[in-house]
Amino acid sequence: MDVWNRMLVLSIGGALGVNARYWLSVALTRWTGPRFPWATFAINVTGSFAIGVLAVVLAHRWPHPLGRLFIVVGFLGGYTTFSSFAFESFTLWEKGDRGLSLANTFGSVVAGTAAVVVGVAVGRALVGSPVEGERLVRSDVVQRADAVELAPESFLDGEVEDG
Repeated sequence: MDVWNRMLVLSIGGALGVNARYWLSVALTRWTGPRFPWATFAINVTGSFAIGVLAVVLAHRWPHPLGRLFIVVGFLGGYTTFSSFAFESFTLWEKGDRGLSLANTFGSVVAGTAAVVVGVAVGRALVGSPVEGERLVRSDVVQRADAVELAPESFLDGEVEDG
């Protein structure tokens, strides 16, 4: 399989998946509000369901490697890497590597959360601590999406002011 064909298929699938995730996240956050990250939750669950179904169905019904690469790795990888993580954990469990499955599941969640904490600390060390009472808020996605609708050119150029 030509490496350029794989890159093209992955790029198109990934771009479509990223856009699906972003716009679904914007719509769901507007509908549910920012108190709980329902959009991320829904995307992770639907992506995990989709990779479970499609990994099996595509292997039997559409065995072409570029098709599976486009949908499973490209689109779903852009939509949510959580689906890949969940599928890999399940695969380890199903193969009998229960310890590795649990280590991947809990290790990824704990290490990922710890990495966010350290990353935020490093970011704040670089640009300064937040003002009293200021926090990073998930609803920033919705606020930025509103900015896209109001002024798409300036948003795409990175000129949207923080509210």
